Amino acid sequence: MYTLGINAAYHDPAACLVDDGRVVAAAEDERFTHVKHGKRPVPFSTWELPFHAIEYCLREAGITLADVDHVAYSYDPYLLLGRRRNDATISLPMEPSAHPTPEEWEAAWDPLFLSSIVNAPRQLLDGVPHHLKDRFRDARSRGRFRWHFVAHHLAHAASAFHASPFDRAAVLTLDGRGERATTGYAVGRGAELEWLGQVHMPHSLGILYEELTEYLGFLRSSDEYKVMALASFGSPAFAPEFREMIRLGEDGQYTIEPPRLAERFGPVRQRGGPLEQRHYDLAHSLQVVLEDTVIELARWLHGASGCDDLCMAGGVALNCVMNARLRDRGPFRHIWIQPAAGDAGTALGAALWVDVRERPGSDRRWVMEHAFLGPSFEDDEIEGFLRWSKLPYRRLGDVPGEVADILERDRVIGWYQGRMEFGPRALGARSILASPIHAEMQAKLNEIKDREDFRPVAPVVLEEEASAWFAGAGVSPFMLFVHDVRPEKADRIPAVRHVDGTARIQTINQSQNPIYYDLLKAFQARTGVPVLINTSFNTRGEPIVCSPRDAVESFWTSPLDALVIGPFLLEKPEARQ
Repeated sequence: MYTLGINAAYHDPAACLVDDGRVVAAAEDERFTHVKHGKRPVPFSTWELPFHAIEYCLREAGITLADVDHVAYSYDPYLLLGRRRNDATISLPMEPSAHPTPEEWEAAWDPLFLSSIVNAPRQLLDGVPHHLKDRFRDARSRGRFRWHFVAHHLAHAASAFHASPFDRAAVLTLDGRGERATTGYAVGRGAELEWLGQVHMPHSLGILYEELTEYLGFLRSSDEYKVMALASFGSPAFAPEFREMIRLGEDGQYTIEPPRLAERFGPVRQRGGPLEQRHYDLAHSLQVVLEDTVIELARWLHGASGCDDLCMAGGVALNCVMNARLRDRGPFRHIWIQPAAGDAGTALGAALWVDVRERPGSDRRWVMEHAFLGPSFEDDEIEGFLRWSKLPYRRLGDVPGEVADILERDRVIGWYQGRMEFGPRALGARSILASPIHAEMQAKLNEIKDREDFRPVAPVVLEEEASAWFAGAGVSPFMLFVHDVRPEKADRIPAVRHVDGTARIQTINQSQNPIYYDLLKAFQARTGVPVLINTSFNTRGEPIVCSPRDAVESFWTSPLDALVIGPFLLEKPEARQ
């Protein structure tokens, strides 16, 4: 039984294909279209479906849309339509933003937004781009799929619990918003999710963080991770003001007053403008208050669920500093976070939820041990492209050893191996790698990627060595928690140590990604350091690379020294010296 999961309502459109309980493929549409985050989350973009990601998932399974049994869409418009759910028509002003919002809608654009989602099944059949039609061609005539709208936060919750290693766990979803929910609480048992409660709009920790992101001159629903990095340079000078905005109630509820940030804190920072101390302090203050608030919500959930293990998803769950604070000071014994925790991951959650509801047996058959669910390319395909491009390259006899030699010389490489990662983190398939041994490498990488100076770079470390280099480190394959760099090791890996003494680590073992693991072992043999810098293989404004063409174009249009693509090495002349 094939179940296709789709996320398309807001940002990060994505697709996932599940075959009898096991995930075959998952990918974000941005990797194919080169539009970062797929699209902006505006009402008139709701009609767009992730056709490129869907086509990839079908191709990976060797099927067409006509072979799909169920389609799970991670948003339920009928939760907002209310008494209008059976209406044949809804009205939309010619210029919605120029008119008062009708009582029955939250926003003037809601009719267009919801109408596009209601019509998504027809759009899937008829709206496919011409060059992708082969995988969709027969679906109308012989297709048999049933369409399922899955509530947004339910899809988040299923993406966390149904992919987790736990048989029983509490589930916490923290997002900007869904249909009405912004925060959700559940208990997962076997194949079931028991919903314990939720917080409704307009009260949203995620939206508050988005508001500050925009206030600080960054792009909301996109650059929140920059605010998290900025926070390390500040003090909690404005924490009392943020604590006044957020009021905790009973049973996991909270309210947030309208933030009115410019009224409270002064003029909005313009994009690219100077960063002042108040900007650092605002970021730090909200980060601290967010952490404290989530710990209190987790304490309520721990008591209400009776569980010692926690699963998390939603965009806020990508805040690795908050996650570490919850790990260290919260009530749960273990925390598992789905690596595509943002909206892209709802395609995974919706597919897993519908699969387990519709498949005979209703058991969970899959655990997300890695995120390598995207496209891969055979060596012959890669070499064919390199020859066609008339590019100089050579085939490596010992990829880990020869690449470790290049990294030891402080060269920066693009690393392109195997199946692409699902989610926002590069985890050793589409990565830029460098040595962490010299502090200057952090600035060099930010210059190569055209990133802000305050942005840290993250380490990957051999799983068996992690605790010797990072305090309290265990298994952490998805780069979702920070750890303190051990003081006695700090001078050996200064490039990955953030200003606050922490690092967002990825651990790797041989079963997850053998060639990546072997590279770290080879680098350790040469330097005594089982750590490399791992950052995403992209440059500013571009998604992470997907195809060999993407990798080569990114390599030749950036100051990277070398590209290791499959077993092939491309080097710029200066890098050979």
